[in-house]
Amino acid sequence: MDATATTLTKNDCLVSTKWLAENLTQPNLFILDASMSKVVGRTPLEYNELTVIPNALHLKLEEHLTDTSAKLPNTFPTAEQVTLHIQHLGINISDTIVVYDNQGIYSAPRAWVILKSMGFDKVFILDGGLPQWLADNYPVTDKYAIASGRRGDFVASFESNWLVNKKQVLKATQSGAYSIIDARTRERFLGQKEEPREGMRSGHIRGSYNLPFLEVLDDNKFKEPEKLEELIVDLICTKSPNIICTCGSGITACILLIAARMAGYSNVQLYDGSWSEWGADSQLPIDTATDCSSDTKVD
Repeated sequence: MDATATTLTKNDCLVSTKWLAENLTQPNLFILDASMSKVVGRTPLEYNELTVIPNALHLKLEEHLTDTSAKLPNTFPTAEQVTLHIQHLGINISDTIVVYDNQGIYSAPRAWVILKSMGFDKVFILDGGLPQWLADNYPVTDKYAIASGRRGDFVASFESNWLVNKKQVLKATQSGAYSIIDARTRERFLGQKEEPREGMRSGHIRGSYNLPFLEVLDDNKFKEPEKLEELIVDLICTKSPNIICTCGSGITACILLIAARMAGYSNVQLYDGSWSEWGADSQLPIDTATDCSSDTKVD
């Protein structure tokens, strides 16, 4: 867990709806809808019919960029999976990708983390996603674009320093060198609400902090970098550059990962197993509402 994860500037992971509208027909731009069928931790935004940004391809995040053979839900895909699917979509390494989702900011950050960790450099998140696109009165369609049929040349190469496993997280809880931040709701974090998956303990990783993912957003968009920095510094009471993001199954933790990088933190990593792994393992230490004080562990 050395500090080797890619360092980002505050704004190089987002594009605005205005930018996308102005570049919509660029030949080397690919728009990918990374929406998920299941939304947890917020009231889902629902649509009467399929609503798609023009020229967008359906990424099928849950099918093609998830290791569906793994025991844990929403497990990170293999490099081979990513290579096969991105090539099938006709995307080259020199192209630019914009990912978005229909909840505003929900699963697009997950797609961004996957693609960045697999070596794709020019990938961005549409800030505000489809809701912001609609609010800004840009055009939509009711059909996804169809891949051209030509095979792209992108070959994924997984950079493991983007992720940590449960052994590394356990070590982090003991060393104090990392701040572990949980994106789940306050009630789940405190163990006051039953977990949605059978067999899960209630509570949180010992010593972790709670920052529900909706709190890094203003409506459908990320808060400004200065606001995000203030939020995180106030939460963990330090400007330590080392952060591990976790949640229920590795999806909304990616929202916190983006927020922390926008805030200027240089080494931010994802615990992909998250609570679906930690909560199911009785050997791993947890805390609940009775174990932690609200002024140090809960926002």
